[in-house]
Amino acid sequence: MTLNKLVRPNILSLEPYTCARNEFTGEARAWLDANENSRITEYNRYPDPLQIEVKRRLGAYRGVEIERMFLGVGSDECIDIAYRVFCRPGIDNVVAIEPTYGMYQVCAAINDIEYRRVSLHEDFSLNIDALLDACDENTKIIWICTPNNPTGNAYTREQLCEICRRFKGITIVDEAYIDFSPKGSMIEFLNEFPRLIVMQTFSKAWASAAIRLGVSYASPEIINIYNNVKYPYNINELTQRQALKALDNIANIENVTKELIDARKRLADSLATLDCVQKIYPSDANFLLVKVSNANDIYSFLRDNGVIVRNRCRVHLCGECLRITVGDESENNLLIEKLAEYVTK
Repeated sequence: MTLNKLVRPNILSLEPYTCARNEFTGEARAWLDANENSRITEYNRYPDPLQIEVKRRLGAYRGVEIERMFLGVGSDECIDIAYRVFCRPGIDNVVAIEPTYGMYQVCAAINDIEYRRVSLHEDFSLNIDALLDACDENTKIIWICTPNNPTGNAYTREQLCEICRRFKGITIVDEAYIDFSPKGSMIEFLNEFPRLIVMQTFSKAWASAAIRLGVSYASPEIINIYNNVKYPYNINELTQRQALKALDNIANIENVTKELIDARKRLADSLATLDCVQKIYPSDANFLLVKVSNANDIYSFLRDNGVIVRNRCRVHLCGECLRITVGDESENNLLIEKLAEYVTK
């Protein structure tokens, strides 16, 4: 299916908003185009609308050209813009694994798009045939989160490539937790699959959740359409500056990521010693999905003792489960201490 058949007709015919900063790069001698306040400096100028320096630095690290990168206000904008570009309200649908990250469904509802859930197997593995069977001629997107949230497991690139080959619409692979996984990114397959979009974020391994910066990698044609649809200055100057600081510190980010992977194993080992813990699911992320004896009661006990985890017991296939982020050593120790108190109370 060609891109012209996947993109909403009104988006294809859109005459985008443009500004002089889209047409000029570098340092001008006089900025007189945007009606800014020239008398008070530092934050008086609009930010780079295409975030070229951030993309250049990030692209060098990930091995991706600037033309294949879109920066959004967190992954949420990257999710929402996919609906706005590809899905006609009240007509089209998307397919997603279940359970998975909840914002795919929320954004579908906001954009009046039918959201079709396809259950994972009991061990949280993919059911590729069922995913594809759920699609019809109006299915525009398949959402795959890997490593998946809240289950924590990652899918192989062979499985993801099979979906890309067999599905004629847009396959979006959300790799928010990819830096904690040995499975590897799908970025290297962008040339092979022109309808593939890979999402990542600065919120997890990059320790920059506060700056709200998400990334979509895709074909230059898709990125060009995204740039036409996005708001002109969606990524503010403060966010761009902080992203560059993070990119100055890549070696430390990589070291901390390795430390968190080690801490994940230590936390799992400690949890396994507790009588209230029934199962710890394998994780390729920076969190653990843990089945406990009474999720609601334990969640309330932890909350009342100042330990905040995520109660996932009402989520499909996650009965009596808590999702627990790998914290720092003191946080992990406090969690184990309070769970031990719960057992003896």
